[in-house]
Order: sequence, then C-alpha cells, then structure tokens
Amino acid sequence: MKYIVNVADKSFEVEIEDIHARPVIARVDSQKFEVRPEDEPKQRSKMEQREFKPNQFSNQPSSSNAGPNELTAPLPGTVIEIFVKVDDSIEAGQVILIIEAMKMKNSIRSTRAGKITDVLVSAGQTVAHKQVLVRFG
Repeated sequence: MKYIVNVADKSFEVEIEDIHARPVIARVDSQKFEVRPEDEPKQRSKMEQREFKPNQFSNQPSSSNAGPNELTAPLPGTVIEIFVKVDDSIEAGQVILIIEAMKMKNSIRSTRAGKITDVLVSAGQTVAHKQVLVRFG
C-alpha cells in the first residue's frame, strides 16, 4: 500500500509491503528500509493521523485480495526455486523462494513465522505482481 508521508514540510511517497509483518518493509524513492515498530503503538494526535494518507492518485493497481496469512509476489517474474513445502515451519525473514525478473534473482522472504499450509506455485511458473505464492497456517 502506498502512503504520502509529510516530514518537516516535505512529502514522501512510501510503499509498505505488509504493515503486519515484522520487520515492516518500506520503500522510499526506490530505497528499501526495514522498520521495527514498537509492539504497543503510542497514542497519536489527530494531526499525526491525518498526515499518513493512502495515495489515492496512484497509477498502481489496487492491492490484491490476499489475506493476512498469504505471501504475494512483490514483482512479476518466473519462479526459479522453492525452498519450502506444505507443513514446513518457517521463521519471519526466511527465504521462501526465488523469483527471476529482468535477469535478476530476487529472494522472496517470509513476512511472518508459522507453518506453510499451501504452496501455490511451482519452479518454472510465471507469476504476476501480487499473485499469492504461499499460505501460512
């Protein structure tokens, strides 16, 4: 999901992969950041809450119907290798599979710890942006 964040009278477009994952992966001006929010958020003022707004004018397609227990493809490409199978227990940040896009291999990491209940892709398969790859239990 994309947000417009205002810091010191300057606006930034921030894309958050999964707000519920730890660490949260945020992209600002094509730079990737890992953010570790506090477990219990502090009370925010109404002004702060208004400053974080979804970008309503984005040319990107709206987010997929993926549920909180699903890992989706962050980019289109071809699945090269899969490192998990159904019933595997995984850790947050563990590499699940590799997607090749534009001759670059991209490690796709788990957004949470848990158990794999479904692997919905196979090696050699072409995947679309935001296509569900695996489900967690």
